[in-house]
Amino acid sequence: MFTDETLETVGAESLWRKSRLLQQESKTCQTAELKTAEVEVQASDTSENATQTEADEHRTQHFDLERESPIHYPGLADFLHRVEGVVVKEFKRNVQSHAFDGFQVNWEDQSETVSCLHALQYSEAQESGLQVTSLSWNTTGSVVACAYGRLDDGDWSTEKSFVCTWNLDRRGLNPKRPDLVIDVPTSVMCLSFHPSKPSLIAGGLYSGDVLVWDTSRTQDPLCARTAMSDETHREPVYQVHWVPGARRGGGFSVLSAGADGKILVWQLDSEGQLTLSDGFALVTQQTPRNVKLSKARGDCLLGITSLSLCPWDSDVFLVGVEGGLVLKCSFSTRTPAAVSSPSSSLALRAPAQFCFSSHAGPIHAIHCSPFHRNLFLCAGMDGHAHLRSLLQATPLLSLRLSDSYLFSVRWSPTRPLVFAAATGQGSVVIFDLGRSSLRPAATIEQDAGGKPVYCLEFNPKQPHLLAAGNADGTVKIWQLSAELMEQGQREAAQLEQLANEATK
Repeated sequence: MFTDETLETVGAESLWRKSRLLQQESKTCQTAELKTAEVEVQASDTSENATQTEADEHRTQHFDLERESPIHYPGLADFLHRVEGVVVKEFKRNVQSHAFDGFQVNWEDQSETVSCLHALQYSEAQESGLQVTSLSWNTTGSVVACAYGRLDDGDWSTEKSFVCTWNLDRRGLNPKRPDLVIDVPTSVMCLSFHPSKPSLIAGGLYSGDVLVWDTSRTQDPLCARTAMSDETHREPVYQVHWVPGARRGGGFSVLSAGADGKILVWQLDSEGQLTLSDGFALVTQQTPRNVKLSKARGDCLLGITSLSLCPWDSDVFLVGVEGGLVLKCSFSTRTPAAVSSPSSSLALRAPAQFCFSSHAGPIHAIHCSPFHRNLFLCAGMDGHAHLRSLLQATPLLSLRLSDSYLFSVRWSPTRPLVFAAATGQGSVVIFDLGRSSLRPAATIEQDAGGKPVYCLEFNPKQPHLLAAGNADGTVKIWQLSAELMEQGQREAAQLEQLANEATK
């Protein structure tokens, strides 16, 4: 059929390279000859002009500054001798006077006003009519956490709530968009950042639960909570604090106090549970006998509305209750609480050691002074703020700050005599006890339509910042003036003088 066959090759010589070589030509080009020239110019004539006034012999006076003869003023020496004794006497009086003690000349022009830096809001919480119930700054002072819930009438038990955080140091901060939003199934009544871990927050709920969130875990921030058992709170938790663990180097535990009259201490375990490690109960019949209580059953528990840890003595804490009492308590008490508890639970103890004179209504806030071991402030529904000493039952000073309720009171972290209070009339009042105890040094209107201010917190790391939470769901960040931040020379001594009134 088909066979392979080999044929001779056929080639054709290329003429392209030869034709290109034949067409090449050499060509050159040069411009016309360039002509150059040099030109110089110089001024040939110069002139000088001068002017001078002529001397006026009649108006000119000549003074010889190097003459040695002194100037004599008749009667000057006699005058100085006459007033010498009076002037020396006044000098001595000025040396002994304390009229200007603590006064410091401020050569810089600093503003005395309080200005609003941010108005933080979360639209979904505001649309639901939720209120700001608690605030807390983290340990770095850059992040503020806000708890949403309700402190007025309403069905709190089934209403969804939130915890929101804003980092004020973040570039491009959006005050209407929180950095983190945590959904919570019921109202959050209180918050507290961890003392050394800036991402951990403890919170107390209206349902009685205590939770711990880790804000670094944005997908699932809940890292621990109390289990459903007979040991947990049965009523709303109004205060949470971080307290040092019982063992050295054991970290911190969470302390919670609720309207059921119990103060419970929880430890975080590895399984994401808060386990009860210690507990206390305020029983009516076990309160100190230095005050008279209203007629009530002896086994009734006193509902706790506020609590403050003493920064000077880790064994002491103060508690405010619904009936208006303020109690000094001890963690080291060994007295068993007169309450019935399940056999499997931890035995509760009675911590009350001393009872102060009462307010005319629930105590909403207590705060121990960071500058004196015996002084503290408390405020409540009667609109009064009391400056008290741990050494006596009656207040050292009673100030009526509002015609409505007082919901929060806080000492300044830098000024020993300055404190701020949140009122039910929608304002924050700042008092300087060194200036006057009758008029506020500053009044901050929150512009919330007269709605209450429920909480406020000074920034511990940036003391010029003050956060205040409103009933309309807004958190205002205020910048304080230098006058409200800088401590005076004798301010600590004046606070000591106030404290000494308790020992007279």
